[in-house]
Amino acid sequence: MKFLEDPMQTIGAGFALSILLILVYVGISGVGAADADWVGILLRWLHFLAGITWIGLLYFFNLINAAFMKSLDGPTKNIVIPKLMPSALNWFRHGATVTVLAGILLYGKLYMNGGTGAYALAIGGLLGIIMMVNVHAIIWPNQQKIIAAVSAAAQGTPAPAEMAQWGRTALLASRVNFLLSIPMLFFMGAGSHFK
Repeated sequence: MKFLEDPMQTIGAGFALSILLILVYVGISGVGAADADWVGILLRWLHFLAGITWIGLLYFFNLINAAFMKSLDGPTKNIVIPKLMPSALNWFRHGATVTVLAGILLYGKLYMNGGTGAYALAIGGLLGIIMMVNVHAIIWPNQQKIIAAVSAAAQGTPAPAEMAQWGRTALLASRVNFLLSIPMLFFMGAGSHFK
């Protein structure tokens, strides 16, 4: 079970297991290849996987990481931030992008003709787009500056005076996303329940 020691190998194994279970399901249920909307299924699956990654990290950053970072002293932050944040923020921003793009494609495929459920999903989708814009236009650029400044501080360069403002700006944008995620998730989940 060496593949469980490497997260990328574990992801690959998860996809392989999914394919195997899909084949078993198709064999047992008698669903033919032409009987299912495979494009819709795969888009929805991609949307869910990317969304869980994105929103999971959003909740981690807001509920755990922000308070944890405040508890660290300067030298410890100089070690933790450059090692933790670049990777976490890459998964975060790419998760946001893939979630929104897959969601737009899925929405276009399934709800081009309108309907009440489509309006609920459109509200959730609009909130998701606003959140993605916050990630790419506010959170990520400010975090990039912080990571660079902290990395330089670890080498002896004094932290710039505006670093605290970068952190506050990124935090507030993240908190807006945290707030928006609650109604966004409601409307994304509610769409198929409204008639």
